Amino acid sequence: MATETYRDRWGVPHLRADGVLALARAQGRVTARDRAWQLEVERHRAQGTSASFLGATALPWDVLARRARLADTARRCFDALEGRDPESAAWVRAYTEGVNDALADGARRAPEFGRTGLTPGRWEPWHPLGVWLGAHLLFAGFPAKLWRERVVRHLGPGAVALFATDGPGTSGSNGWLLSGARTASGRALIAGDPHRFVEDPGVYQQIRLACPEFDVVGLAVPGVPGIAHFGHTGTVAWAITNAMADYQDLYVERLRRTGSAVEALGPDGTWRRAARHTETIEVAGGEPLEVEVVETDRGPVITGGPAAPPAAASASPTTLSLRHPPRVTADLGFGALLPLLRARRVEDVDRAFDAWAEPVDVVLAADTAGGVLHRVAGRVPLRAEANRVHPVPAWEPGHDWHGEHEPPRAGLTDGIAVMANQRGPSAPLGVEFAPAHRADRIRALLAGRADWSADDMAAIHTDTRLGSAAPLLDRLAALDAPDHPDPGLTPEAARLRDRLLRWNRRMDAGSEEAAAFAALRTAVVRRLAAHPVFAPLAEPSAHPEVFLPWLALAPRIGFALENLLRAEELYGIDRPAIVRAALEEVAALPAATWGERHRLAPWRALDGTPHEDPREAPFTEPGLSGDHDCVLCTSAVPGVTDRAARGPVARYVWDLGRRENSRWVVPFGADGVPGAPHHRDQLPLWTAGELVPVVTDWARLEKESDA
Repeated sequence: MATETYRDRWGVPHLRADGVLALARAQGRVTARDRAWQLEVERHRAQGTSASFLGATALPWDVLARRARLADTARRCFDALEGRDPESAAWVRAYTEGVNDALADGARRAPEFGRTGLTPGRWEPWHPLGVWLGAHLLFAGFPAKLWRERVVRHLGPGAVALFATDGPGTSGSNGWLLSGARTASGRALIAGDPHRFVEDPGVYQQIRLACPEFDVVGLAVPGVPGIAHFGHTGTVAWAITNAMADYQDLYVERLRRTGSAVEALGPDGTWRRAARHTETIEVAGGEPLEVEVVETDRGPVITGGPAAPPAAASASPTTLSLRHPPRVTADLGFGALLPLLRARRVEDVDRAFDAWAEPVDVVLAADTAGGVLHRVAGRVPLRAEANRVHPVPAWEPGHDWHGEHEPPRAGLTDGIAVMANQRGPSAPLGVEFAPAHRADRIRALLAGRADWSADDMAAIHTDTRLGSAAPLLDRLAALDAPDHPDPGLTPEAARLRDRLLRWNRRMDAGSEEAAAFAALRTAVVRRLAAHPVFAPLAEPSAHPEVFLPWLALAPRIGFALENLLRAEELYGIDRPAIVRAALEEVAALPAATWGERHRLAPWRALDGTPHEDPREAPFTEPGLSGDHDCVLCTSAVPGVTDRAARGPVARYVWDLGRRENSRWVVPFGADGVPGAPHHRDQLPLWTAGELVPVVTDWARLEKESDA
């Protein structure tokens, strides 16, 4: 049988081949055709060469990629995969062969190549591993340790808990599993939506991969073979969310130069020679930058270096190395990907995820025989508690790694499992988790009935009740308590307070009350951030620009606002006065709806602006419902902006009763090329919370090519 490519009405590729390797080549080819620009951006980001065509805006990432030795780590991981699992290595190699077959044709379709002058390069077998590593290096949020170190230094250890919440730099997801006892069909349903920065083209690719061994639909990561995170084989389906585990350590290094060499002080009190070389980063429109790359026994030095002055006792440490499992073990978990495609039952999925490494995820799976699975997958090292909280001194003993955690497992409660980055089975592995609002709301909605169907899941995806509204509303109510009336409120502020206290707490796009609440929240956050007690936390950081989202004060206060408002005492800050002043400020603003202020702001690699194609209407940022702590998690950054850069980068429903009843949608479309018919055709559906049917009948698909 020749390799065949089919498309459904949404342009989603359905691939059929006579063998696993031929299918991998076909996946590489179709991805290169549909996503050539995206593939090349991600390949260059993995290599730390994206500034060569994107310019200085890409330089901070390139510097981190070089200093963290991403490309070298990806090469090591592929070499180890070849020795450990030759079949998986050959499969990855076949995918890159397919990419190379079609990349030039794909580049001719993509106008960004002409705008930048970029010529597509040749993919090597390690590049998919580099793409995966680049996408997940910051996923676990190790820069949060820099924030916690700053908080401890200026406010004391007790302040860490005040700011402990799902912050602006992390990624999350919703996911839930209903056993057959909870569904109309008597078979399980799995549904959810991964939350990341919304990108155009999208970070997930809807695809179907079929050969004599398997027939799988799911969401692939462009540049990576197979279907890692979300898939349905017909008899078993799986999904993941971020486990919020802590598995990356920062070490404060003491370095010195000895001639042309660099030495690092180790925990045994001796100076040991570190690996050192220099690399040059080319910058479009700018001068090249030479970067010194240093690696100690702990790991690559990602900030500071032997030339950095010693930090003062009151200052944050600036010379830091990063230790993370792929660099230590030369394993990215790619040995799990083929077994996932071949899975038939949850036991197969379970075994496949035993090989999972990076990132650490919570997994849900169910099969047509009634089996269910709820577990954590990935590598988390065993080490001292201090390693998990903040950077630790490399020269002090007791901070080494000694084995790995056994991945926790859990069951279902009343036929339901919910994962939304909250403290769940992965609690022993992490430090900070998302508030339980999303998880609690999903569980409460699901518990209300026992006849759920795939069509019903969209109502869960799009629920807009804001679980974190109570602390601020309680502060509003207290402004005019019966026993302590507040004569200071103007009539306008009093009316606004009363409206907000009657509000249904739903962040709907058409709601003026939702917009007023968000404006009040922003005003409170800004006033708290301006308070002198927090001034040290607002001081400029000596750390690289790429870490600044984790160190910015206003977002940290915004996402921790519940804790800060509920704390019994907050460093003498007069919170009622702050809330009162914020209420007066917002009462004087013109009315608006939440959707007028809360608009989608996707990331694009090229200048942050869309390429306007004459065949395509100009992009208008759609107004959105939802908010950070809603199930419909379209994240604004309180105190900074109401626009949403993060949100559901896909939605899915896997039906184990009948795969054809499954549903999915992505924010833009299947094709990454501006002006193509399927570039943005799913955006209106995604914005409205609607889903696209998963078509698996070959007769209902349009054949595109034989290869």
